[in-house]
Amino acid sequence: MEMTKVLSPSQYLSMHIISGNIVQNGRSIQVSWRSSNKWAVQEDLLRATSTYNQDGFDSTKFGLLVKDVKYALRTETNNNNLVLVDTLQRMGIEHHFQEEIQSILQKEYERSACFLKYQNHHDISLCFRLLRQEGYHVSADVFKKFKNNDDGTFGLNLSQDLNGLIGLYEASQLGVEGEHIVDVIANFSGEHLNAFLANSDSCDKARIIKETLKYPYHKSLASCKAKSFINNFKGINGWGKSTLQELANMDYSITKEIHQHELIQVSRWWRSLGLAEELKLLRDQPLKWYSWPMAMLTDPKMSQQRIELAKCISFVYVIDDIFDVYGTVGELTLFTQAVNRWELCAMMDLPEYMRSTYKALYDTINSIGYNIYKIYGRNPTQNLRNTWANLCNAFLKEAKWFASGELPTADVYLKNGLVSSGVHTVLLHMLYLLGFGLTNQNSIYLEDSSVMASSVATILRLWDDLGSAKDENQEGNDGSYIECYMKGQKNGSIELAREYVVKLIEDEWKQLNKKHFNLMDQSLGSFSKASLNLARMVPLMYNYDDKQSLHVLQEYINSMLYDV
Repeated sequence: MEMTKVLSPSQYLSMHIISGNIVQNGRSIQVSWRSSNKWAVQEDLLRATSTYNQDGFDSTKFGLLVKDVKYALRTETNNNNLVLVDTLQRMGIEHHFQEEIQSILQKEYERSACFLKYQNHHDISLCFRLLRQEGYHVSADVFKKFKNNDDGTFGLNLSQDLNGLIGLYEASQLGVEGEHIVDVIANFSGEHLNAFLANSDSCDKARIIKETLKYPYHKSLASCKAKSFINNFKGINGWGKSTLQELANMDYSITKEIHQHELIQVSRWWRSLGLAEELKLLRDQPLKWYSWPMAMLTDPKMSQQRIELAKCISFVYVIDDIFDVYGTVGELTLFTQAVNRWELCAMMDLPEYMRSTYKALYDTINSIGYNIYKIYGRNPTQNLRNTWANLCNAFLKEAKWFASGELPTADVYLKNGLVSSGVHTVLLHMLYLLGFGLTNQNSIYLEDSSVMASSVATILRLWDDLGSAKDENQEGNDGSYIECYMKGQKNGSIELAREYVVKLIEDEWKQLNKKHFNLMDQSLGSFSKASLNLARMVPLMYNYDDKQSLHVLQEYINSMLYDV
């Protein structure tokens, strides 16, 4: 279920559906990382980066390329069709071929001897990974055929098979708790890939191994590496290099321009609120906020969902700043009470500096709820307001902890931190924006989505607390799981504490995989995939380098918006 109608390839560039409006030949944007606010958005009236306005767009050519790929998907045999599916996903153009891809994977799953026809590690690993990504229940026991019963390894030949090692490592990222064989192949393939890397005299092979170890496909944003994959693509057994590269580059330009238009809409909305001018300590980062939904909802048709979700995410950051760097405990208590009441008149009980923020939140969330009602016939505003109340309640609890100087136990901190992460709030809005949970029959979706959100929130909270820098060098108290954990350890070191947190994140990914399989079973695929993308975005958002910069995030945004 979607909020925008499906557009043909020729329509993508002739019109962009943004918040219900059609914008033709819109303006592009430029980002200045050197400005005082590197997350600011500037509109470029000269349309310097607009592919459509500069060079035009050959919709006929685009349609023919799509047709050629669809024909290949229907006619390729053996493992070529699986390699083609993987290629389309890595290029970020799979949304044009969902019907064909589902048909291929369903046939693979239905074959009683699905894995018997594949005799090498790479092909079995690829089939396993593609099926699990789509929620098919495939047993990890398929890998036991390669295990050496004498010493428990996977055979001497594999140590010289780079493609097989990469395939096993990628497949192992989709394991769930209790799958011992998956843990074994993860350790085995990881160790041998590192050995390969140490002894490799090929720059190309070294690059591929480093990328695999640092950014395994399942735990990374496909869109983050799509352009590099497109540029380095060499074809599939002699086929597809020019066809797929040309199609992917055309689609990349289309998507880039759509994102530019959306970001302009978000930036104008944010400026219209006037909060950044009124409250100087608030983070003024519409570009950063928009990058979350840009990563989560990759289908170009979902413009309205991305824009509405960016508004929701903006307020998670804004309210976090109110609690972290502005309010006293007494003032924050009043703000929390007002959000729980959800009445416009409640703003009169607030300090002057809080009133505009409260009114902007009240108006924005009510508007989002009404827009969902206009499309789907059900208004979720009551549930939306409840999740904002829960968020503020969690923020207030943290504020009281840090004001008192008494840190809670690590478990208590984390339980509250899952709510204060904002993940439950964001994913509930996304659930409704995608059209789920709005009928009596779909009410079960609310509980299932909350379970998914808990795993994503755990990953986000722990990654955030692993970070070596405060966001934008803000001064404030927002706590740390590691700090609470260290308090409960008598002789623990910070290094051991960080290793423990990394292990928690790895374990939570196994839980997340299991929940993903369950949601795919319940026709919640688009929600589950977007939730996974949120988890994949987390390292980009919280992995600061030595210069206190989010270099990888900046590269990703430049690539998605400017093809830099």
